[in-house]
Amino acid sequence: MLPHIVGRPLSLVTDTNNDLTRTFFQKHQLAGMPEAIRAGELQKLSGKDARVLWIENLAGLIAGVQINTLEFHVWGSDRQEPDLPHRMVFDIDPDDGLSFKDVKQAAIDIRDVLGVLGLQSWPLVSGGKGIHVVVPLVPKANWDEVKDFCHAFAELMARTDPHRFVANMSKVRRTGRMFLDYLRNSQGATAICPWSTRAHPGGTVAVPVSWDELSELDSARSFDIFSAAARGELADPWSGYFVEDQSLTNRLIELVKSH
Repeated sequence: MLPHIVGRPLSLVTDTNNDLTRTFFQKHQLAGMPEAIRAGELQKLSGKDARVLWIENLAGLIAGVQINTLEFHVWGSDRQEPDLPHRMVFDIDPDDGLSFKDVKQAAIDIRDVLGVLGLQSWPLVSGGKGIHVVVPLVPKANWDEVKDFCHAFAELMARTDPHRFVANMSKVRRTGRMFLDYLRNSQGATAICPWSTRAHPGGTVAVPVSWDELSELDSARSFDIFSAAARGELADPWSGYFVEDQSLTNRLIELVKSH
Protein backbone atom coordinates (compact mmCIF):
# COMPACT_ATOMS: atom_id res chain seq x y z
CA MET A 1 0.00 0.00 0.00
CA LEU A 2 2.84 2.40 0.81
CA PRO A 3 3.93 3.20 -2.79
CA HIS A 4 0.35 4.32 -3.53
CA ILE A 5 -0.08 6.53 -0.46
CA VAL A 6 3.20 7.96 0.85
CA GLY A 7 3.43 11.70 0.28
CA ARG A 8 -0.02 12.07 -1.23
CA PRO A 9 -2.72 14.25 0.31
CA LEU A 10 -5.32 11.95 1.77
CA SER A 11 -8.68 11.68 3.48
CA LEU A 12 -9.68 9.17 6.11
CA VAL A 13 -12.92 7.34 6.79
CA THR A 14 -12.90 6.56 10.50
CA ASP A 15 -15.23 4.36 12.51
CA THR A 16 -16.17 5.92 15.85
CA ASN A 17 -18.07 3.09 17.52
CA ASN A 18 -16.78 -0.15 15.98
CA ASP A 19 -19.99 -1.22 14.24
CA LEU A 20 -19.94 0.90 11.04
CA THR A 21 -23.00 2.94 12.07
CA ARG A 22 -21.02 6.11 12.84
CA THR A 23 -18.23 6.73 10.35
CA PHE A 24 -16.98 10.13 9.27
CA PHE A 25 -14.93 11.44 6.34
CA GLN A 26 -11.95 13.44 7.53
CA LYS A 27 -9.81 15.76 5.40
CA HIS A 28 -8.14 17.90 8.07
CA GLN A 29 -6.26 17.49 11.32
CA LEU A 30 -8.22 16.98 14.53
CA ALA A 31 -7.01 17.38 18.10
CA GLY A 32 -5.24 14.31 19.42
CA MET A 33 -4.29 12.82 16.07
CA PRO A 34 -0.99 10.88 16.07
CA GLU A 35 2.03 12.85 14.93
CA ALA A 36 2.81 10.17 12.32
CA ILE A 37 -0.23 11.42 10.42
CA ARG A 38 1.23 14.64 9.14
CA ALA A 39 -0.76 17.83 8.60
CA GLY A 40 0.10 21.09 6.88
CA GLU A 41 -0.57 23.41 3.99
CA LEU A 42 0.44 22.87 0.40
CA GLN A 43 2.74 25.59 -0.86
CA LYS A 44 2.10 25.20 -4.60
CA LEU A 45 -1.64 24.68 -4.60
CA SER A 46 -3.78 26.64 -7.05
CA GLY A 47 -7.04 25.56 -5.37
CA LYS A 48 -8.77 27.10 -2.37
CA ASP A 49 -8.20 24.72 0.54
CA ALA A 50 -4.49 24.05 1.03
CA ARG A 51 -4.79 22.17 4.35
CA VAL A 52 -4.09 18.47 3.94
CA LEU A 53 -3.12 15.27 5.71
CA TRP A 54 -0.45 12.85 4.53
CA ILE A 55 1.81 10.07 5.74
CA GLU A 56 5.50 9.53 5.10
CA ASN A 57 6.12 5.93 6.13
CA LEU A 58 4.69 2.75 7.63
CA ALA A 59 4.35 4.45 11.02
CA GLY A 60 1.80 6.84 9.50
CA LEU A 61 -0.23 3.99 8.08
CA ILE A 62 -0.22 2.15 11.41
CA ALA A 63 -1.20 5.37 13.20
CA GLY A 64 -4.24 5.62 10.94
CA VAL A 65 -5.26 2.08 11.86
CA GLN A 66 -4.79 2.86 15.56
CA ILE A 67 -7.36 5.67 15.36
CA ASN A 68 -9.83 3.29 13.69
CA THR A 69 -9.37 4.44 10.11
CA LEU A 70 -11.11 1.95 7.84
CA GLU A 71 -10.57 3.71 4.51
CA PHE A 72 -7.64 5.69 3.11
CA HIS A 73 -8.50 7.89 0.12
CA VAL A 74 -5.73 9.60 -1.85
CA TRP A 75 -5.31 12.45 -4.26
CA GLY A 76 -3.98 11.72 -7.72
CA SER A 77 -0.96 13.96 -7.11
CA ASP A 78 1.97 14.24 -4.75
CA ARG A 79 1.88 16.95 -2.09
CA GLN A 80 5.18 18.34 -3.42
CA GLU A 81 3.61 18.93 -6.87
CA PRO A 82 -0.10 19.19 -6.12
CA ASP A 83 -0.98 20.78 -9.46
CA LEU A 84 0.34 17.88 -11.56
CA PRO A 85 -1.55 14.58 -11.20
CA HIS A 86 0.26 11.24 -11.37
CA ARG A 87 -2.78 9.23 -12.41
CA MET A 88 -6.32 9.21 -13.77
CA VAL A 89 -9.10 7.11 -12.29
CA PHE A 90 -12.25 6.00 -14.11
CA ASP A 91 -14.68 4.77 -11.47
CA ILE A 92 -17.42 2.55 -12.94
CA ASP A 93 -20.52 3.11 -10.81
CA PRO A 94 -23.28 0.70 -11.90
CA ASP A 95 -27.00 0.92 -11.40
CA ASP A 96 -28.13 -1.52 -8.72
CA GLY A 97 -29.84 -3.75 -11.28
CA LEU A 98 -26.66 -4.53 -13.21
CA SER A 99 -24.46 -7.55 -12.62
CA PHE A 100 -20.75 -7.60 -11.90
CA LYS A 101 -20.31 -9.24 -15.29
CA ASP A 102 -21.63 -6.01 -16.83
CA VAL A 103 -19.14 -3.97 -14.81
CA LYS A 104 -16.22 -6.20 -15.81
CA GLN A 105 -17.09 -5.88 -19.50
CA ALA A 106 -17.31 -2.11 -19.10
CA ALA A 107 -13.84 -2.02 -17.54
CA ILE A 108 -12.43 -4.07 -20.42
CA ASP A 109 -14.05 -1.79 -22.98
CA ILE A 110 -12.61 1.28 -21.23
CA ARG A 111 -9.18 -0.39 -21.20
CA ASP A 112 -9.43 -1.12 -24.92
CA VAL A 113 -10.40 2.44 -25.87
CA LEU A 114 -7.63 3.85 -23.68
CA GLY A 115 -5.25 1.39 -25.35
CA VAL A 116 -6.18 2.69 -28.79
CA LEU A 117 -5.18 6.13 -27.50
CA GLY A 118 -1.84 4.72 -26.37
CA LEU A 119 -2.64 4.72 -22.63
CA GLN A 120 -2.07 1.62 -20.54
CA SER A 121 -4.37 1.01 -17.57
CA TRP A 122 -4.73 -1.30 -14.58
CA PRO A 123 -7.92 -2.55 -12.82
CA LEU A 124 -8.76 -2.18 -9.13
CA VAL A 125 -11.74 -4.01 -7.63
CA SER A 126 -13.06 -1.40 -5.25
CA GLY A 127 -14.26 -3.54 -2.37
CA GLY A 128 -17.65 -1.93 -2.95
CA LYS A 129 -19.79 -2.15 -6.10
CA GLY A 130 -17.51 -1.24 -8.92
CA ILE A 131 -14.13 -1.29 -10.61
CA HIS A 132 -11.62 1.51 -10.96
CA VAL A 133 -9.64 1.66 -14.18
CA VAL A 134 -6.42 3.43 -13.19
CA VAL A 135 -4.07 5.16 -15.63
CA PRO A 136 -0.61 6.17 -14.35
CA LEU A 137 0.83 9.37 -15.80
CA VAL A 138 4.12 11.16 -15.98
CA PRO A 139 3.05 14.37 -14.18
CA LYS A 140 3.07 16.92 -17.01
CA ALA A 141 -0.59 17.83 -17.62
CA ASN A 142 -2.34 19.90 -14.96
CA TRP A 143 -5.61 19.10 -13.21
CA ASP A 144 -7.76 21.11 -15.60
CA GLU A 145 -6.30 19.28 -18.59
CA VAL A 146 -6.67 15.87 -16.96
CA LYS A 147 -10.26 16.53 -15.89
CA ASP A 148 -11.04 17.87 -19.37
CA PHE A 149 -9.75 14.67 -20.93
CA CYS A 150 -11.59 12.41 -18.46
CA HIS A 151 -14.87 14.27 -18.96
CA ALA A 152 -14.51 14.06 -22.74
CA PHE A 153 -13.62 10.37 -22.48
CA ALA A 154 -16.72 9.63 -20.36
CA GLU A 155 -18.91 11.48 -22.85
CA LEU A 156 -17.28 9.58 -25.73
CA MET A 157 -18.14 6.26 -24.08
CA ALA A 158 -21.71 7.45 -23.43
CA ARG A 159 -22.17 8.60 -27.04
CA THR A 160 -20.67 5.40 -28.44
CA ASP A 161 -22.70 3.06 -26.25
CA PRO A 162 -25.61 5.02 -24.71
CA HIS A 163 -27.43 1.87 -23.64
CA ARG A 164 -24.63 1.03 -21.20
CA PHE A 165 -22.84 4.25 -20.23
CA VAL A 166 -23.79 7.67 -18.93
CA ALA A 167 -21.50 10.61 -18.21
CA ASN A 168 -24.09 12.30 -15.98
CA MET A 169 -24.25 11.40 -12.29
CA SER A 170 -28.07 11.73 -12.15
CA LYS A 171 -29.59 8.58 -10.61
CA VAL A 172 -32.54 8.82 -13.01
CA ARG A 173 -30.33 8.78 -16.11
CA ARG A 174 -28.27 5.94 -14.67
CA THR A 175 -31.15 3.44 -14.57
CA GLY A 176 -29.95 0.22 -16.20
CA ARG A 177 -26.61 1.78 -17.08
CA MET A 178 -23.22 2.67 -15.60
CA PHE A 179 -22.02 6.13 -14.65
CA LEU A 180 -18.42 6.58 -15.70
CA ASP A 181 -17.30 8.79 -12.85
CA TYR A 182 -14.67 11.22 -14.13
CA LEU A 183 -15.14 13.61 -11.20
CA ARG A 184 -12.43 11.90 -9.15
CA ASN A 185 -9.98 13.55 -11.53
CA SER A 186 -10.29 16.99 -9.99
CA GLN A 187 -7.81 18.70 -7.72
CA GLY A 188 -8.76 17.90 -4.14
CA ALA A 189 -10.92 14.92 -5.11
CA THR A 190 -9.88 11.52 -3.81
CA ALA A 191 -10.26 7.85 -4.71
CA ILE A 192 -9.83 4.79 -2.56
CA CYS A 193 -6.18 3.84 -2.17
CA PRO A 194 -5.16 0.42 -3.51
CA TRP A 195 -5.00 -2.13 -0.68
CA SER A 196 -7.18 -0.03 1.64
CA THR A 197 -9.86 -1.74 3.68
CA ARG A 198 -13.43 -0.54 3.15
CA ALA A 199 -16.03 0.49 5.70
CA HIS A 200 -18.31 -2.37 4.69
CA PRO A 201 -19.47 -5.48 6.52
CA GLY A 202 -17.12 -8.36 5.90
CA GLY A 203 -13.90 -6.36 5.96
CA THR A 204 -13.59 -5.99 2.20
CA VAL A 205 -10.48 -4.51 0.59
CA ALA A 206 -9.80 -2.50 -2.58
CA VAL A 207 -7.40 -4.82 -4.37
CA PRO A 208 -5.28 -4.36 -7.50
CA VAL A 209 -5.75 -7.22 -9.94
CA SER A 210 -4.48 -8.07 -13.39
CA TRP A 211 -6.77 -7.96 -16.40
CA ASP A 212 -6.61 -11.75 -16.65
CA GLU A 213 -7.59 -12.13 -12.97
CA LEU A 214 -10.47 -9.73 -13.35
CA SER A 215 -12.26 -12.04 -15.78
CA GLU A 216 -12.34 -14.76 -13.09
CA LEU A 217 -13.80 -12.65 -10.25
CA ASP A 218 -17.47 -12.74 -9.25
CA SER A 219 -17.67 -9.50 -7.26
CA ALA A 220 -15.96 -6.20 -6.52
CA ARG A 221 -15.98 -7.46 -2.93
CA SER A 222 -14.02 -10.61 -3.74
CA PHE A 223 -11.28 -9.94 -1.18
CA ASP A 224 -11.50 -9.61 2.59
CA ILE A 225 -8.57 -8.62 4.80
CA PHE A 226 -7.30 -12.20 4.98
CA SER A 227 -7.35 -13.01 1.27
CA ALA A 228 -5.97 -9.54 0.47
CA ALA A 229 -3.10 -10.08 2.93
CA ALA A 230 -2.34 -13.44 1.34
CA ARG A 231 -2.03 -11.72 -2.04
CA GLY A 232 0.77 -9.61 -0.61
CA GLU A 233 2.99 -12.69 -0.83
CA LEU A 234 2.32 -13.11 -4.55
CA ALA A 235 3.71 -11.39 -7.63
CA ASP A 236 2.57 -7.80 -8.10
CA PRO A 237 -0.58 -7.82 -10.29
CA TRP A 238 0.24 -4.24 -11.28
CA SER A 239 3.73 -5.01 -12.51
CA GLY A 240 4.93 -2.09 -14.63
CA TYR A 241 2.47 0.40 -13.16
CA PHE A 242 5.06 2.61 -11.48
CA VAL A 243 7.47 2.62 -14.41
CA GLU A 244 4.96 3.21 -17.21
CA ASP A 245 6.20 6.23 -19.18
CA GLN A 246 3.06 7.84 -20.56
CA SER A 247 1.64 11.32 -20.37
CA LEU A 248 -1.50 13.16 -21.34
CA THR A 249 -0.94 15.44 -24.33
CA ASN A 250 -3.03 18.16 -25.93
CA ARG A 251 -3.27 15.94 -29.00
CA LEU A 252 -4.97 13.19 -26.99
CA ILE A 253 -7.36 15.64 -25.36
CA GLU A 254 -8.41 17.09 -28.71
CA LEU A 255 -8.65 13.63 -30.27
CA VAL A 256 -11.14 12.44 -27.64
CA LYS A 257 -13.15 15.66 -27.87
CA SER A 258 -13.44 15.39 -31.65
CA HIS A 259 -15.00 11.91 -31.68
